[in-house]
Formats: sequence, C-alpha cells, structure tokens
Amino acid sequence: MNQSNNSGIIEQFVNKVMGVKNGNHERSSGTSIATTQELDIKAVLVYKLGTIIQITVMILVLLGMEKLVMLIDNNSDFPRWFSTLLTGLFFALLSIRSRIFSILDNTRSRQTYDQIIRPRWAPPRLAFPIVWMIIAILRVISSVLVWQQMNHQFLVLPLILFVVHLALGDTWNTIFTVERRLGAAVPVVLLGPWLSAVVVTAIYWQTNPVAGMILSFSCVWLTVAAVLVFRIWQLNGSEPLYPLKLTPVEK
Repeated sequence: MNQSNNSGIIEQFVNKVMGVKNGNHERSSGTSIATTQELDIKAVLVYKLGTIIQITVMILVLLGMEKLVMLIDNNSDFPRWFSTLLTGLFFALLSIRSRIFSILDNTRSRQTYDQIIRPRWAPPRLAFPIVWMIIAILRVISSVLVWQQMNHQFLVLPLILFVVHLALGDTWNTIFTVERRLGAAVPVVLLGPWLSAVVVTAIYWQTNPVAGMILSFSCVWLTVAAVLVFRIWQLNGSEPLYPLKLTPVEK
C-alpha cells in the first residue's frame, strides 16, 4: 500500500511540474471525424503560423534576456553569479513551459496515449513526464554552458536553434496529443523535434563539447519516441501522413 501511495505521489508531482493533465481534457477535434482523405489546408496553415509566431516571440524574449543580463553584469550591486542563476531559471522556464509562447492548444494530457493502441514495448505513461523532466534539466545545463561560452549572449545561432526546436516540439504536441492526428504526427516528429534535436546537439557540441554530450541524451529519447509514433500510426489504421479534413458531428 505504501509503495502504491508513493508511486501516486511521485506521479502527481511529476505531472504537476511538467503540466500534464490527467485525461479530463477534451481534444479540440473531439466532436469531429475525418470522413474524406482530403488535406486540411487550414490546419497546415495554422500549424505553420503558430510555429512561426512562437519562434518569433521566443527570439524577442532572448533579446530581452540579453539586454537584462547585460545590465546586471554591468551593475556592481549584483554578485557575479546572479546573472548565471537568472539565466538558468530562464532556460528552465523555456525547457518546461515553452508552450506558454504558443498560440496553439498545447495542453499536455495522457488521454491520447491512454486511448490509442500501443506496441507491447511502449513505455508506461508515467515514463514520459519523468524522462522529459530529466531532459529539461539537461537542456538547462547545456544551454547555460553554451551561453557562458558565447560571452553571455542570447541572440546567437545555437540558442536561436534551441528555441526553434522547442517550438517544433510544441507544434507536434498539438498535432498528436491534442488533435490526435496520428498520420500527420509521423513526418512532423521526424522533420520537427527529432531532426532539430540532432541539429541543436551538433551545434552545441561545436560550441562546447560538454554541452553537446549532455544534450545528446535527448536525441536518443526522441529516436525512441519517433519509432513509437510510427508504430502507433501503423497499429491505429495507418491514416494518410497529412492532416485530414475533419467534419463536425453532433454529440
């Protein structure tokens, strides 16, 4: 009984930190079904626009952080470590809650994962927020190391690519978790979160090898996640690999 209670407490803590809801969230397409094989052009445009806006906002936030840290570094009233602490907290916010900068519905919920057919080797649902929490910590450490290597600058290529990676991941979450478009999620996870993670890791490695090594774990996990998304797509009907046009239906 105690072990079960401890597991429940751990699950509640992890889900709260990572912002995962317990399945009561109703996905936006819950009252719609795909009745044709027609491409949903509107959805594609919304995904692109949402991603571009999120990237733009986060780049502006990077600019604001650069100016703020510059003021702190030039002010003798602050200890030298203060800007590093502030930067670490900033990257923690980005790594855990980058979706606050997105105009898309990026609700983290277990509902989709609980209701679809999964392969036998699929990780338990609690594994995802735990692993993502670990990855968030690794992202913070590696990004701070890159920031230090770049002389406390934020508007630099490695960190810009980092926020692009986060935005692509949030858009994929909208497609898979919120809207349950299992077909569209396959190419998006490969060309979005997975490919961008490889690129960011390579750039981090060139900037600071230790930072690249730390971040490389995310590439391993995203490779597993991409294979899992592909198998889920196969097991759940292999719908076309693009967002289908949905038709509203009455409840």
